[in-house]
Amino acid sequence: MKKQVKVVAAIIENEKEEILCALRSPDMSIPNMWEFPGGKVENGESLQEALEREIQEELGCSIRAGEVFNRNVHEYDSFVIELIAIKARLLEGEPEPKEHAKLVWLKQEHLPSLVWAPADIPAVEELTPSR
Repeated sequence: MKKQVKVVAAIIENEKEEILCALRSPDMSIPNMWEFPGGKVENGESLQEALEREIQEELGCSIRAGEVFNRNVHEYDSFVIELIAIKARLLEGEPEPKEHAKLVWLKQEHLPSLVWAPADIPAVEELTPSR
């Protein structure tokens, strides 16, 4: 049976109504694909606590995690991920890529121009205005 992982991902919007996108580094699993930043939920953590901790660790800034925006399960070759995308707002600091190769802020309508990790695609589709 494949390993199951519960992961939270932050949909952080800035004052220009742009959303933070993170490029996975070449040495991460699912390399060189874009994702909403976040990470695994530890035992005993709420989804919001996990997301706030992960963003502090990965991006060196503070956020306030809000409501769940999108939740889906995706099966990769070696594991199954439950990805829970949560709307969040930046409280303090400027996001810096500590583990990721790059960060960019994009308008919602431009999100589909990136090559997203498969588990993040349902949230991207929900965020993107239909044409």
